[in-house]
This record gives sequence, C-alpha cells and structure tokens, in this order.
Amino acid sequence: MSDNFHQSVMGGTGANHIMLGFGDAIWFSDGNGNPAIPPHNQLVFGGTVNAGVVDEIENPNPAAGTNNWYTEDGYGGGGFGFSAVFGGGSYTACADGTQPGVDAVVNYLGSLPRKISPNCDANHYYLLNNYNPGYFGDGSNAYTDNNINNTPFTIPPSSVRNIGDALLDKNVSWKYYGDQWNQYLTDKYQLNYGATGPTSDQYCNICNFFQYSTSIMTNAAVRTAHLKDTTDLYSDIQNGTLPAVSFVKPSGWVDGHPASSTLILFEGFVKKIVDAVQANPSLWQDTAIFVTFDEGGGYYDSGYIQALDYFGDGTRIPMMVISPYSTGGHISHTYGDHVSILKFIEYNWKLKPLTNRSRDNFPNPTTTVGNPYVPQNSPAIGDLTDLFSFPKGKKK
Repeated sequence: MSDNFHQSVMGGTGANHIMLGFGDAIWFSDGNGNPAIPPHNQLVFGGTVNAGVVDEIENPNPAAGTNNWYTEDGYGGGGFGFSAVFGGGSYTACADGTQPGVDAVVNYLGSLPRKISPNCDANHYYLLNNYNPGYFGDGSNAYTDNNINNTPFTIPPSSVRNIGDALLDKNVSWKYYGDQWNQYLTDKYQLNYGATGPTSDQYCNICNFFQYSTSIMTNAAVRTAHLKDTTDLYSDIQNGTLPAVSFVKPSGWVDGHPASSTLILFEGFVKKIVDAVQANPSLWQDTAIFVTFDEGGGYYDSGYIQALDYFGDGTRIPMMVISPYSTGGHISHTYGDHVSILKFIEYNWKLKPLTNRSRDNFPNPTTTVGNPYVPQNSPAIGDLTDLFSFPKGKKK
C-alpha cells in the first residue's frame, strides 16, 4: 500500500473522477469542442418553474458580511422541479489573471523553487468541482435538456481525449462497471435517487467519467459494450471474461460516503470482488486490484502535497493493491495521485499519454535518501509499479 497517494484535484467527487479518466481538467464548451463562456449572471431554464439567474463562474472573494463564504462557489441550488435555480460557481478561466482568485494561485505556483505551470489554456473555463456530466446513460445530451427534473449545473459534452479512447485505439479491452447502472438507465433524471426497495437508485452519475465524453457516449456500440452494471462484473468474474482494464464504482449505498453509507459497507463491497476474483485461479494469477477513494472528504491531513498545476494536487487518500504480485508488507512512499493509475495502465499496455498536456506526461519521481516523499523533479507522479514484485521473466 501507499502512504503518499493523493486526490488529484483540490475539489470534490466529480472533479477527481474526471482527472482519473482524462488525466486533466475539462472545460466549458459549445458542445462541439470549442471553448465558450459559461452562464454568467444570466437566466437559464426560461419558461419553467426552475427559471432563475445563475453565475457559474467561480469567485473566491469573500461574500459581503462574511469571513468564510465565497461570492460564488459550488453547485448552485434550486431546480429539479421544485424552485428557481440560483448561485453557481465552479468554472475558472485560470489563464486570465483578471478573473477572481486566479492571480493568487498562479503567483504561488510561480514562486516555488521549481516553478509550476498552471496548465491553463487561454479562453478556457475549467471545471473546478462537481457538475453533472454532459450525457445521460442513454447517450442523450444532458446539457441541452431543459426538463424540470434536470439541472443547469451540467457541463456540456467534452471532446477531451480519455483513457477509453486510448484503450480503444490499441484494441485493449475495457469496461466501466457502475453499481446500479441498469436502474439508472430506466430513470435518467434519478427521480428515485435515495429511494429504498426495488426502484432504489444510488448510481453516481458524476463518478462515471465516460459520461462527460462525446466520443464514448454518442457511439451506441461503444457505450453499450463498455458501460455496465456491477451485476455484469460479478458475471464476468465468474465466467473468466473480465476485460483487460476494469473500472468499478460502488453506488451510494456501499461507497463509504457518510451521507448514504458506512466505511464497513465499502469494505464489504471490495471484499466481495476480491474474494470472487481469488476464487477463479486463472483470473487471479493475472489480476491486480487497485483500491482507493475519490477524495478525502475535506479532512485535514498533515502529509506533503505537491503542487502540480492550477487544479491540485489534493490531500492524501488510501491506496492499496491486491494481487499475487503485490509486495506484501511494503509501504510505498512514492508520490502518486489518481493519474498514477493511468500511468500504470499506459506502462502495462505500452500506451502513450492521453494528450500533450495531461498529467500522465509527468515523469516518475526522483527523491533523496533522506526524504522519499518529496519529488526533486517536481511536477512528478509515480506509475505505481513499485507496488509489485514480478518474478523474473513474468509478463506484466
């Protein structure tokens, strides 16, 4: 296991899942791959009970009369057929120093002994926190859907290249198994979210990074072949038909999130998968299971955080590897974050980095003997290979 693994974004669940799938932050567009300006003090959802004025551009300057509230931050509120929408925040044009809060971060990155690039392209408004993805599970456009049960706090479809694109290009098999995906397909507005019984739906749409992607979601053959429920995961394990790369996301009932679950339920979810894989010897001999969290939940952590770009890194989170070839009793101090998982996939299947600006271009860390936690060649993140001990001649 690692004691130096981090959430990729100093933000919430959705933003960190995006980094896991894209190796980068994604940005507001016109839906056709061109950067655009998010709603800024303008009316949305006109003609519905949800109609309201929103400002989706982040403003971390203090709100009047407070000492701990941003002027604009987070998801916004209202909507979903109940009331007018309001608020917003979460996008930043971080290449523009006149935008609220930008200079403070950029100047800090430039003041470090090894100056760090913000990695912000001009005229791009990057997503900093949680917004709904641009597609519903059926491949329909969620951003342009003004159904009163939808939300305007939805990022338009993204053209940014993701790990699914890279695996498809090299004919490496993969699937994303989202717990309660099948139920979600029958209830795309998730009207039964939080309900109990047979219609229960705690599927996490902001967690499925492929739902942000035009290339995946608008191709019906790809979408239906590669996005599955965890019921399919258990069948694939039993039948020995797991793809080369699998992403597995528990539902809100068993993800350990304190609002809907407990940590022991997440542990049980992981154990069920591990036990099933180990019960199939032919599968187990070639499998590595990476277990981590999306983010740290805002808790203070004293571990070193490396500045990688404008968006992070964030605090430490758990990371363990379960495999016949994981090094028992070994605690890795190599600096890593969610994009380290992409680097491992790319290392193992000889893939190139996703784009010329994604974090999987960063080198593996080099450190001093006295301090294995802090990369001397920052920005740098590991590829997790030091968590394994492969027998000589064993194909990775």
